[in-house]
Amino acid sequence: MRILILGGTTEAAALVRRLADRPDHDVTLSLAGRTTAPIALPVRTRIGGFGGAEGLAAHLREHRIAALIDATHPFARIISRNAAAASREAGVPLLAVRRPAWARAPGDDWREVDSVPDAVPALGEVPKRVFLTVGRLELAAFAAAPQHRYLVRTIEPVGDALPGIDVTAIEARGPFGAEDEAALMRAHGVEVLATKNSGGAATYGKIAAARSLGLPVVIVRQPALPEVAQVSRIDDVLAWLDAHRATERGV
Repeated sequence: MRILILGGTTEAAALVRRLADRPDHDVTLSLAGRTTAPIALPVRTRIGGFGGAEGLAAHLREHRIAALIDATHPFARIISRNAAAASREAGVPLLAVRRPAWARAPGDDWREVDSVPDAVPALGEVPKRVFLTVGRLELAAFAAAPQHRYLVRTIEPVGDALPGIDVTAIEARGPFGAEDEAALMRAHGVEVLATKNSGGAATYGKIAAARSLGLPVVIVRQPALPEVAQVSRIDDVLAWLDAHRATERGV
């Protein structure tokens, strides 16, 4: 069975590793190409977009894909919309692997906003030391608040996203533990965390650390995504694939 996985997350990597040794599955992993050095995984990997929903639908038909898995980031709205539209157009079953959003816990001091640009004024006018973990591509929004000093963590180099602003850049890839995150925040004198509600365990450490240190968190809510079949556990993906394969065989 030919499977196309739209990836770039820890869930996608875990799924690929589980499927790699199954000879009855022919798996291709598709990455958007935003990371220049993605983690090497033991399946065929393609880099780059498809040309929108129509291009993805054409790819599904051309390569006779039997199952499409959307295991992209919760904030990858466009890719998820394109996957849903392409699935309908090409008649290929789609399953989304979606992380539950983080829930506010006792002791959390959250200011929830709907977008990264909305997070900028939520930091306030008084200069602060801000720990910024919203991804490299959306850093430019914070150029509108140059009074703050930013500790920015990204996988890729920040480049000139925040020119002329006090920025300390860290390049690192998760997972990040709560104790290490708390130590990092203390060492840099962080006063507020600005991040996205990405869900999952790999980067929850910063949320737990902010709670333990009594720091406020400006957090961007997860966007609305297409209503498609979805699961949160890799075992459920495997069960879905097995059921789909059995249906194809008429079992």
